[in-house]
Amino acid sequence: MDARVHNPAETSIGDLFHQLVNDGRNLVGAEVNLYKQIALYRAGKAKGGLVALVAGGLLAYAGLIALLVGLVIGLADLIGPVFGGLVVFAVTGLIAFLLFRYGAGKMSALSGDGDEKAALRAGESRA
Repeated sequence: MDARVHNPAETSIGDLFHQLVNDGRNLVGAEVNLYKQIALYRAGKAKGGLVALVAGGLLAYAGLIALLVGLVIGLADLIGPVFGGLVVFAVTGLIAFLLFRYGAGKMSALSGDGDEKAALRAGESRA
């Protein structure tokens, strides 16, 4: 009734292959988890930019509608409503432009920010 003592020198080829498969499975799982976390991090940073892009698009659409309404009223009156429509269009167009610029800047987070790139470089240098 000897208790079998595990000696690394006596490990069979089958046990080594089993350990290799388990280590490979763990490595792949860790890589998948890493890329999942990177994707979630980037999506979280870009969410505000997407909201700004949608708001800017809706505001630009509203400005276009205001311009068209102003032109229609201006055709009937030919004096003030066209200028009013142009002013509304200019103001909403400026706000939409600023929102689009802000949103596009936030969307660049999908390619990774400076902290993330530095962490990736540090991880690669250790490998």
